[in-house]
Amino acid sequence: MKNKILIGVFVLLTSISSAFANGKEEVSDRVIKSFEKEFAGAQNVQWTTTKDFVKVTFTLNEQVVYAFYEPNGNLLGVTRNIVSSQLPINLFTDLKKNYNTHWITDLFEMASNHENVYYVTLENSDQKLVLKSNGTTGWEVYSKEKK
Repeated sequence: MKNKILIGVFVLLTSISSAFANGKEEVSDRVIKSFEKEFAGAQNVQWTTTKDFVKVTFTLNEQVVYAFYEPNGNLLGVTRNIVSSQLPINLFTDLKKNYNTHWITDLFEMASNHENVYYVTLENSDQKLVLKSNGTTGWEVYSKEKK
């Protein structure tokens, strides 16, 4: 249950985290040291601090990445936007086969607890779907909204 809540938080945070940041809290040395150890060579580092977590936006290997930390320095997870061709082949072909009347408006990968999960937002003229990957074999509807 905790993992599902954490995943839901990441989905929400990726889109609107800066709206919740108060910007007044300083980043702890524990978080900074943990980040520097985990992501040596990161560039363009930007910190966003909230009451419950610290979000770090940075560039690594020419890719924009987002890392989320607890205030004590524990890494919660990492997300990055991807293009559909970067999906595992089973997930990519399942999208093409079952959702060919939709277009992709958002796609990101989340790594947490040694597991990669993919979220894709699909739209057509009638609805907006957010799908979450089931491992690398298929998709489940995470949320559905009529337009």
